[in-house]
Amino acid sequence: MSRDSNYDHHISIFSPQGRLYQMEYAFKAASSSSGLTGVAVRGADSCVVVTQKKVPDRLMDPTSVSHVHSITSKIGVLVTGLSADCRAQVQRARYEANDFRFKYGYDIPVHVLAKRIADIAQVYTQSASMRPLATVCLLIGVDDERGPQVFKVDCAGHYLPFYAAASGAKEQEAVNFLEKKVDDMKGYDLDQTVRAAIMCLGTVLGSDFRGNEIEVATVQGTGGKFTVMSVSDIEGHLNAIADDADA
Repeated sequence: MSRDSNYDHHISIFSPQGRLYQMEYAFKAASSSSGLTGVAVRGADSCVVVTQKKVPDRLMDPTSVSHVHSITSKIGVLVTGLSADCRAQVQRARYEANDFRFKYGYDIPVHVLAKRIADIAQVYTQSASMRPLATVCLLIGVDDERGPQVFKVDCAGHYLPFYAAASGAKEQEAVNFLEKKVDDMKGYDLDQTVRAAIMCLGTVLGSDFRGNEIEVATVQGTGGKFTVMSVSDIEGHLNAIADDADA
């Protein structure tokens, strides 16, 4: 047994190298347990999230399986990780968003919600009696003052704004793809933003999709609502991507 194995029994114990092994295990669970890859892209006046749609059991109702959720009418989140932890994270985010509206009389901004979720996640790393939620959240929304916003919140409590972000099993491959497109993204309209996200996911997974095999959700404009795209709308974008590739 290695010496370092003595330091992974509790989340609050640092190893001599300054590592928290339980947090590293939580990151591993968040990225690989679901087997999904998620992508968020920010355009000129819109934000988009895209992920795979995998139904774990043929007997399950496919409409009940989703990793894309609305937090408020104008804020959405894509959550990857352990499914039960994802559900708990979404429920807490909805509670915090509604509590903010009750206290202050207006909808919570995206960056405030991201900070609040991150603060709660960070508290979970301080006590041996708690377990961090093995989730990574990609929050999207269009702020009245700041415009389109994409925030990534991980299980350790980091939260940062991104032009584009990825999470899940193929995160690094997706990041490499997005880095090549980041300069063009700032001028993308909604359709271009959606297609960029779908192309990123298709490239890193090395496969073509049907409309019912991915989930796409968008927010457009300061007055825009968080909207989950229908299968027919997704098919339209997939056909447009195929036509551009053939041209």
